[in-house]
Amino acid sequence: MTATTPAAAPGYRARRTLPLRVEARRQLRRRRTLVIAAILVLLPFVLVTAFAIGGDPGTRTPGRINLMATATASGANLAATALFVSAGFLLVVPVALFCGDTVASEASWASLRYLLAAPVPRARLLLSKLTVALVFSAAAIALLPLVALAVGTAAYGWGPLQLPTGGALDPGDAVLRLAVVAGYVFVSQLVTAALAFWLSTVTDAPLGAVGGAVGLTIVGNVLDQVTALGGWRAALPAHWQYAWADALQPRVEWTGMIQGASVSVSYALVLTALAFRGFARKDVVS
Repeated sequence: MTATTPAAAPGYRARRTLPLRVEARRQLRRRRTLVIAAILVLLPFVLVTAFAIGGDPGTRTPGRINLMATATASGANLAATALFVSAGFLLVVPVALFCGDTVASEASWASLRYLLAAPVPRARLLLSKLTVALVFSAAAIALLPLVALAVGTAAYGWGPLQLPTGGALDPGDAVLRLAVVAGYVFVSQLVTAALAFWLSTVTDAPLGAVGGAVGLTIVGNVLDQVTALGGWRAALPAHWQYAWADALQPRVEWTGMIQGASVSVSYALVLTALAFRGFARKDVVS
Protein backbone atom coordinates (compact mmCIF):
# COMPACT_ATOMS: atom_id res chain seq x y z
CA MET A 1 0.00 0.00 0.00
CA THR A 2 1.55 3.27 -1.04
CA ALA A 3 1.17 6.51 0.85
CA THR A 4 -1.96 8.32 -0.30
CA THR A 5 -4.10 11.09 1.09
CA PRO A 6 -7.43 9.67 2.25
CA ALA A 7 -10.52 11.10 0.64
CA ALA A 8 -12.48 13.46 2.85
CA ALA A 9 -15.62 11.96 4.35
CA PRO A 10 -18.36 13.47 6.49
CA GLY A 11 -17.30 13.42 10.13
CA TYR A 12 -13.77 12.25 9.38
CA ARG A 13 -11.13 13.78 11.64
CA ALA A 14 -7.56 12.53 11.31
CA ARG A 15 -6.75 13.48 14.89
CA ARG A 16 -9.47 11.17 16.18
CA THR A 17 -8.04 8.06 14.56
CA LEU A 18 -6.11 5.55 16.70
CA PRO A 19 -6.65 7.33 20.06
CA LEU A 20 -3.84 7.01 22.56
CA ARG A 21 -6.09 5.23 25.06
CA VAL A 22 -6.84 2.53 22.48
CA GLU A 23 -3.19 1.97 21.67
CA ALA A 24 -2.26 2.03 25.36
CA ARG A 25 -4.93 -0.55 26.18
CA ARG A 26 -3.69 -2.84 23.41
CA GLN A 27 -0.09 -2.62 24.60
CA LEU A 28 -1.02 -3.04 28.26
CA ARG A 29 -2.80 -6.32 27.58
CA ARG A 30 0.15 -7.86 25.76
CA ARG A 31 2.01 -10.64 27.56
CA ARG A 32 5.43 -9.08 27.12
CA THR A 33 4.27 -6.00 29.03
CA LEU A 34 3.26 -8.14 31.99
CA VAL A 35 6.53 -10.12 31.84
CA ILE A 36 8.62 -6.93 31.87
CA ALA A 37 6.65 -5.55 34.81
CA ALA A 38 7.10 -8.81 36.71
CA ILE A 39 10.87 -8.81 36.15
CA LEU A 40 11.25 -5.23 37.32
CA VAL A 41 9.12 -5.87 40.39
CA LEU A 42 11.06 -9.02 41.30
CA LEU A 43 14.54 -7.48 40.97
CA PRO A 44 14.48 -5.63 44.35
CA PHE A 45 13.37 -8.85 46.06
CA VAL A 46 16.26 -10.67 44.37
CA LEU A 47 18.71 -8.04 45.65
CA VAL A 48 17.36 -8.22 49.19
CA THR A 49 17.57 -12.02 49.09
CA ALA A 50 21.12 -11.90 47.73
CA PHE A 51 22.23 -9.53 50.48
CA ALA A 52 20.51 -11.70 53.10
CA ILE A 53 22.36 -14.77 51.87
CA GLY A 54 25.70 -13.08 51.27
CA GLY A 55 25.66 -10.82 54.29
CA ASP A 56 26.04 -7.06 54.60
CA PRO A 57 27.80 -5.88 51.40
CA GLY A 58 29.56 -3.14 53.34
CA THR A 59 31.38 -5.70 55.47
CA ARG A 60 32.96 -7.22 52.38
CA THR A 61 34.47 -3.95 51.15
CA PRO A 62 35.95 -2.26 54.25
CA GLY A 63 36.98 1.35 53.75
CA ARG A 64 35.23 1.58 50.41
CA ILE A 65 32.15 3.74 49.99
CA ASN A 66 30.03 2.95 46.93
CA LEU A 67 26.44 2.17 46.08
CA MET A 68 26.82 -1.58 46.46
CA ALA A 69 28.58 -1.24 49.80
CA THR A 70 25.75 0.88 51.21
CA ALA A 71 22.84 -0.96 49.55
CA THR A 72 21.47 -2.19 52.87
CA ALA A 73 21.75 1.14 54.67
CA SER A 74 18.19 2.21 53.85
CA GLY A 75 15.37 1.86 51.38
CA ALA A 76 16.73 4.81 49.41
CA ASN A 77 20.09 3.12 49.11
CA LEU A 78 18.51 -0.07 47.78
CA ALA A 79 16.62 2.00 45.17
CA ALA A 80 19.86 3.69 44.09
CA THR A 81 21.60 0.31 43.91
CA ALA A 82 18.78 -1.17 41.82
CA LEU A 83 19.17 1.67 39.31
CA PHE A 84 22.94 1.24 39.30
CA VAL A 85 22.87 -2.49 38.50
CA SER A 86 20.13 -2.17 35.87
CA ALA A 87 20.76 1.09 34.02
CA GLY A 88 23.50 -0.34 31.80
CA PHE A 89 21.50 -3.21 30.31
CA LEU A 90 18.34 -4.37 32.08
CA LEU A 91 16.47 -1.10 31.55
CA VAL A 92 17.64 -1.00 27.93
CA VAL A 93 15.60 -4.11 27.15
CA PRO A 94 12.10 -2.82 28.00
CA VAL A 95 12.77 0.45 26.21
CA ALA A 96 13.95 -1.37 23.09
CA LEU A 97 11.06 -3.81 23.34
CA PHE A 98 8.30 -1.23 23.74
CA CYS A 99 9.65 0.98 20.95
CA GLY A 100 10.99 -1.67 18.60
CA ASP A 101 8.02 -3.98 18.72
CA THR A 102 5.33 -1.37 18.18
CA VAL A 103 5.22 -0.97 14.36
CA ALA A 104 7.03 -4.14 13.30
CA SER A 105 4.58 -6.30 15.24
CA GLU A 106 1.67 -4.84 13.26
CA ALA A 107 3.50 -5.68 10.05
CA SER A 108 4.27 -9.23 11.23
CA TRP A 109 0.57 -9.72 12.04
CA ALA A 110 -0.39 -8.35 8.59
CA SER A 111 -2.56 -5.75 10.30
CA LEU A 112 -0.53 -2.65 9.49
CA ARG A 113 -2.09 -2.14 6.07
CA TYR A 114 -5.57 -2.41 7.59
CA LEU A 115 -4.76 0.31 10.08
CA LEU A 116 -3.64 2.58 7.27
CA ALA A 117 -6.77 1.73 5.28
CA ALA A 118 -9.00 2.74 8.22
CA PRO A 119 -7.74 5.37 7.27
CA VAL A 120 -5.18 6.32 9.92
CA PRO A 121 -2.68 8.89 8.59
CA ARG A 122 0.84 7.52 8.68
CA ALA A 123 2.21 10.33 10.80
CA ARG A 124 -0.69 9.92 13.22
CA LEU A 125 -0.08 6.18 13.48
CA LEU A 126 3.63 6.64 14.22
CA LEU A 127 3.01 9.45 16.68
CA SER A 128 0.43 7.44 18.62
CA LYS A 129 2.60 4.36 18.78
CA LEU A 130 5.75 6.28 19.71
CA THR A 131 3.97 8.26 22.41
CA VAL A 132 2.54 5.13 24.03
CA ALA A 133 5.88 3.32 23.74
CA LEU A 134 7.71 6.19 25.47
CA VAL A 135 5.08 6.35 28.22
CA PHE A 136 5.45 2.62 28.84
CA SER A 137 9.25 2.97 28.80
CA ALA A 138 9.10 5.79 31.35
CA ALA A 139 6.74 3.71 33.49
CA ALA A 140 9.16 0.77 33.40
CA ILE A 141 12.08 2.97 34.46
CA ALA A 142 10.03 4.54 37.26
CA LEU A 143 8.63 1.21 38.45
CA LEU A 144 12.00 -0.24 39.44
CA PRO A 145 13.12 2.45 41.94
CA LEU A 146 9.60 2.79 43.34
CA VAL A 147 9.36 -0.91 44.11
CA ALA A 148 12.96 -0.98 45.35
CA LEU A 149 12.26 1.96 47.66
CA ALA A 150 9.22 0.19 49.13
CA VAL A 151 10.99 -3.17 49.46
CA GLY A 152 14.14 -1.57 50.83
CA THR A 153 12.19 0.43 53.38
CA ALA A 154 10.44 -2.73 54.55
CA ALA A 155 13.76 -4.60 54.78
CA TYR A 156 16.19 -1.91 55.95
CA GLY A 157 14.06 0.95 57.21
CA TRP A 158 13.31 4.49 56.14
CA GLY A 159 16.54 6.41 56.57
CA PRO A 160 19.07 8.73 54.96
CA LEU A 161 20.68 7.99 51.61
CA GLN A 162 24.34 7.20 52.19
CA LEU A 163 26.25 8.88 49.36
CA PRO A 164 29.06 7.13 47.43
CA THR A 165 31.36 10.09 48.10
CA GLY A 166 30.60 10.14 51.80
CA GLY A 167 27.95 11.91 53.84
CA ALA A 168 24.23 11.38 53.64
CA LEU A 169 21.00 12.96 52.46
CA ASP A 170 17.86 13.05 54.54
CA PRO A 171 15.03 10.86 53.22
CA GLY A 172 13.08 13.75 51.67
CA ASP A 173 16.06 14.99 49.65
CA ALA A 174 16.95 11.40 48.81
CA VAL A 175 13.60 10.82 47.11
CA LEU A 176 14.06 13.98 45.03
CA ARG A 177 17.57 12.89 44.02
CA LEU A 178 16.30 9.45 43.02
CA ALA A 179 13.64 11.13 40.89
CA VAL A 180 16.39 13.11 39.15
CA VAL A 181 18.36 9.90 38.58
CA ALA A 182 15.35 8.07 37.14
CA GLY A 183 14.54 11.04 34.92
CA TYR A 184 18.07 11.15 33.58
CA VAL A 185 18.09 7.41 32.96
CA PHE A 186 14.94 7.83 30.87
CA VAL A 187 16.44 10.71 28.86
CA SER A 188 19.64 8.74 28.29
CA GLN A 189 17.56 5.85 26.94
CA LEU A 190 15.84 8.04 24.35
CA VAL A 191 18.52 7.20 21.80
CA THR A 192 17.82 3.48 22.26
CA ALA A 193 14.10 4.16 22.00
CA ALA A 194 14.49 6.15 18.79
CA LEU A 195 16.85 3.58 17.29
CA ALA A 196 14.44 0.74 18.06
CA PHE A 197 11.51 2.74 16.70
CA TRP A 198 13.33 3.55 13.46
CA LEU A 199 14.27 -0.11 12.98
CA SER A 200 10.65 -1.03 13.68
CA THR A 201 9.56 1.03 10.67
CA VAL A 202 12.02 -0.57 8.26
CA THR A 203 11.54 -4.23 9.15
CA ASP A 204 8.64 -6.64 9.55
CA ALA A 205 10.51 -8.63 12.22
CA PRO A 206 9.93 -7.29 15.76
CA LEU A 207 12.85 -9.29 17.16
CA GLY A 208 15.09 -7.78 14.52
CA ALA A 209 14.19 -4.24 15.59
CA VAL A 210 14.50 -5.00 19.30
CA GLY A 211 17.67 -7.04 18.92
CA GLY A 212 19.24 -4.48 16.62
CA ALA A 213 18.64 -1.67 19.10
CA VAL A 214 19.98 -3.70 22.03
CA GLY A 215 22.95 -4.91 20.00
CA LEU A 216 23.95 -1.43 18.83
CA THR A 217 23.59 -0.14 22.38
CA ILE A 218 25.99 -2.84 23.53
CA VAL A 219 28.40 -1.91 20.73
CA GLY A 220 28.28 1.69 21.97
CA ASN A 221 29.15 0.53 25.47
CA VAL A 222 32.10 -1.46 24.13
CA LEU A 223 33.39 1.46 22.07
CA ASP A 224 33.21 3.71 25.10
CA GLN A 225 35.76 1.41 26.78
CA VAL A 226 38.27 1.95 23.95
CA THR A 227 40.40 4.69 25.45
CA ALA A 228 42.28 5.09 22.17
CA LEU A 229 39.24 6.94 20.82
CA GLY A 230 40.05 9.78 23.17
CA GLY A 231 37.65 12.71 22.97
CA TRP A 232 35.53 10.94 20.35
CA ARG A 233 33.97 8.91 23.13
CA ALA A 234 32.13 12.02 24.29
CA ALA A 235 29.99 11.72 21.14
CA LEU A 236 28.75 8.30 22.26
CA PRO A 237 25.56 8.20 24.34
CA ALA A 238 27.08 5.34 26.35
CA HIS A 239 29.83 7.66 27.56
CA TRP A 240 27.28 9.56 29.62
CA GLN A 241 25.00 6.77 30.82
CA TYR A 242 26.24 6.99 34.41
CA ALA A 243 26.42 10.77 34.57
CA TRP A 244 23.48 10.54 36.97
CA ALA A 245 26.00 9.62 39.67
CA ASP A 246 26.64 13.37 39.90
CA ALA A 247 23.18 13.67 41.44
CA LEU A 248 24.30 11.46 44.33
CA GLN A 249 26.66 14.00 45.81
CA PRO A 250 26.17 16.51 48.61
CA ARG A 251 25.70 19.14 45.90
CA VAL A 252 24.30 18.15 42.51
CA GLU A 253 26.66 18.62 39.57
CA TRP A 254 24.58 19.17 36.42
CA THR A 255 27.28 19.53 33.74
CA GLY A 256 27.68 15.86 32.89
CA MET A 257 23.94 15.19 32.89
CA ILE A 258 23.28 18.18 30.62
CA GLN A 259 25.94 17.02 28.17
CA GLY A 260 24.66 13.45 28.24
CA ALA A 261 21.06 14.54 27.76
CA SER A 262 22.07 16.75 24.83
CA VAL A 263 23.85 13.88 23.09
CA SER A 264 20.98 11.45 23.65
CA VAL A 265 18.25 13.87 22.55
CA SER A 266 20.22 14.87 19.46
CA TYR A 267 20.57 11.27 18.29
CA ALA A 268 16.95 10.57 19.18
CA LEU A 269 15.63 13.49 17.11
CA VAL A 270 17.63 12.42 14.05
CA LEU A 271 16.54 8.78 14.29
CA THR A 272 12.91 9.72 14.88
CA ALA A 273 12.95 12.02 11.87
CA LEU A 274 14.36 9.17 9.77
CA ALA A 275 11.55 6.90 10.99
CA PHE A 276 8.81 9.35 10.03
CA ARG A 277 10.43 10.24 6.71
CA GLY A 278 11.06 6.65 5.68
CA PHE A 279 7.64 5.36 6.76
CA ALA A 280 5.86 8.14 4.86
CA ARG A 281 7.36 6.80 1.63
CA LYS A 282 7.28 3.12 2.45
CA ASP A 283 5.21 0.68 0.39
CA VAL A 284 3.28 -1.15 3.11
CA VAL A 285 2.13 -4.57 1.90
CA SER A 286 1.73 -6.40 5.22
